[in-house]
Amino acid sequence: MPILDPNKSMTLHTVTGSRYGFSATRVDQLGASEWTLVAIVCDVSGSVGAFQKEMEAAIQSIVEACRLSPRADHLMLRTVAFDDRVREVHGFKPLSDCHPKDYDGALAIGGTTALYDAAHNAVAATVQYGSTLAKRGMAVNAILFVITDGGDNASTVDAGAVKHAIAHAVKSEALESVQTMLIGVDVDTSGVGAYLMDFSAKAGFDHYLGLADATPRTLAGLADFVSQSIAAQSMYLGTGLSATLGSI
Repeated sequence: MPILDPNKSMTLHTVTGSRYGFSATRVDQLGASEWTLVAIVCDVSGSVGAFQKEMEAAIQSIVEACRLSPRADHLMLRTVAFDDRVREVHGFKPLSDCHPKDYDGALAIGGTTALYDAAHNAVAATVQYGSTLAKRGMAVNAILFVITDGGDNASTVDAGAVKHAIAHAVKSEALESVQTMLIGVDVDTSGVGAYLMDFSAKAGFDHYLGLADATPRTLAGLADFVSQSIAAQSMYLGTGLSATLGSI
């Protein structure tokens, strides 16, 4: 059962098969009848420290761009950070309640990399909340981005659990359609490009994107790509189809 949080606007949920839960806006607080759920999941393990501020700026740019979208009133965002643990920057909430300045200092750098835990929780939480909305007669689709610069070395679930969660998301009647993307950042430096490509394929992500470096220019391009992908997926809500995503 969901648990009401102290500020009364969010509910706290557990996720089967995960030691991490999620929070989300109470359904009776929502005004729209259709929603695109967006999950942005960012690696904050120690190796990300060199470009922490650039990653925060990328999230801010995504929020700024999406707030200007014609579909802004139908977007709901959840932002998650992970190192050896998974924590919410914030749970699912309407884009109108997300402000770029909220992400200043949001990505506190930590230790090792629980990539599988974070990916599994992101997918499972999205399907679970989508189901809650669908049961209230709302139309829902989703798009998820998992961003990392390293391989898993700290999870409590395995890659198979991620594969199962994604397969369940695709088959779920709660979501009209879902897009999942694994994004490797600074892969030439870290040397994990092949690992992440293999994980993406085995887990069943729809897309894998590898960024050779983590310069401000590259991450600005990533922010533009993510915001355009979100807008495109939202435009397809009601068609039963997924958007065709471009490239950086």
